[in-house]
Amino acid sequence: MANEPRKITVTSSAYTYPLLIKQLLHTPILYSPDQEIVYRDSFRYTYRDLYKRINRLANVLEGLGVQAGDTVAIMDWDSHRYLESFFAIPSIGAVMHTVNIRLSPDQILFTMNHAEDDVVLVHQDFLPILEAISGKLETVKKIVVIRETDDAIKTSFPLAGEYEELMAKAGETFEFPDFDENTQATTFYTTGTTGDPKGVYYSHRQLVLHTLGAVVAVAGFTSPGRFQSADVYMPITPMFHVHAWGFPFVATMLGAKQVYPGRYEPAMLLNLLIKEKVTFSHCVPTILHMLLSSPAAKEVDLNGWKVVIGGSALPRGLARAAMERGIEIYTGYGMSETCPVLTLANLKPHMTDWDIERQLDVKTATGLPIPLVNLKVADVNTGEQVPLDGKTPGEIVVRAPWLTQGYFKAPDKSEELWSGGWMHTGDVACIDAEGYVRITDRLKDVIKTGGEWISSLHLESIISQHPAVSEVAVVGVPDDKWGERPLALVVPKPDFADKFDTAGIKQFLGKYVEDGQISKWAIPDSIVVTDQIPKTSVGKINKKVIKKEFFEKG
Repeated sequence: MANEPRKITVTSSAYTYPLLIKQLLHTPILYSPDQEIVYRDSFRYTYRDLYKRINRLANVLEGLGVQAGDTVAIMDWDSHRYLESFFAIPSIGAVMHTVNIRLSPDQILFTMNHAEDDVVLVHQDFLPILEAISGKLETVKKIVVIRETDDAIKTSFPLAGEYEELMAKAGETFEFPDFDENTQATTFYTTGTTGDPKGVYYSHRQLVLHTLGAVVAVAGFTSPGRFQSADVYMPITPMFHVHAWGFPFVATMLGAKQVYPGRYEPAMLLNLLIKEKVTFSHCVPTILHMLLSSPAAKEVDLNGWKVVIGGSALPRGLARAAMERGIEIYTGYGMSETCPVLTLANLKPHMTDWDIERQLDVKTATGLPIPLVNLKVADVNTGEQVPLDGKTPGEIVVRAPWLTQGYFKAPDKSEELWSGGWMHTGDVACIDAEGYVRITDRLKDVIKTGGEWISSLHLESIISQHPAVSEVAVVGVPDDKWGERPLALVVPKPDFADKFDTAGIKQFLGKYVEDGQISKWAIPDSIVVTDQIPKTSVGKINKKVIKKEFFEKG
């Protein structure tokens, strides 16, 4: 019998250091206690204050009856309060549910009930959403409102208090306990091709390791896009979306200056960019396009601003426009299921002298796997790594210490995600000799628009209910601004062939927006009337052919 590997001997008095989120705070409190954290143009404090307020929030939550294992939901704009929640909620042993406020009310209701939220911290702007669903919330016991204006707060449900008022009364010391590093820290929901949103979840250990891996990836390699402690960080990715890609944890551990913009408004973003001297951000292509297209941006010096683009493909034209303005732009890749960062398209040192067009080939690629990520582009039949030739396609499958271990309360879907011990991304890609991955297609037909996901099958199901529709296919087609937009291909019923009204389809979908079943972004920009929809040999809708036709037309 072969010998077992030898484990270390643990002295009885030794402290087994758990990888808990609270441990990320040790360095910044010593390294940069007086560094600033800024909220819009209205509020700023230091890391000393951040630590005290994290302690205060822990006391507030304890006073509300939150116990280890409970779930605390947050519905807020990107803010210092959200950053406080990132640390305080998990560090008392509770689970933080970052509610996606862009989902439809019905979907938000589903996620809050499915996650079994106990307490909700909600910005006053989102009270109407809670008003609409409050009678159907099954587990919520207490709601705390976040007030930013003097407007009267009127609700049909009782409030447990106002955030700042509760914080002012709370003590600024708290003894955060030790517990198992595999304790769940966060949860949030992703929407895919069919059915209800799916819940993913992460442990303290996973979030700490993701932070360390991301720090090495963005700070440890010689690259124009480096993010270090001297940078000024401003996220332009919602904090509800995969922990703002994990960068608030990275920025905090580095002790960098942080700037939180609240609701995304071009004028405010540009003002903060100038006033606070922001040097590092991340966003989806749509946001960058919005900023560069803003009249105010023409007068702003963007030289030296480092921006990671993710959520959907970075169009080459947008990347070129950004580089022409002096922006150091490159792509990052990940999923809700991957915590999320898997790759970054940073230039290698020998590439920095290349001309812009050649650099764009790299910057718009999916990127290189970051440290601790074991990624391969696998042949879909054999599971073996495809050749590193930049053209042979395969599915991206991955192993890393921070991947969700399943979908919450969905064992069958979890097994499908982890088939064969590798996480299956559903993204088709190739990989070149330098190791750069480039996504070329998807195995499924989910539509990514502005970083959000829209179910093509759900849209097909709704449109098919229109009395004039015989058959329908919905695909995502390339869009310079949004990355992708839905296009509906419709075959009318014979009685409506000569009088089919595409505007009527949009009005029909508008009713589902009003009912909260879909978001307004799901309404297709284009509705094309046809007499037949391409099919495969077994009679399935051939979306590959549809996409090719309209891509070539576009």
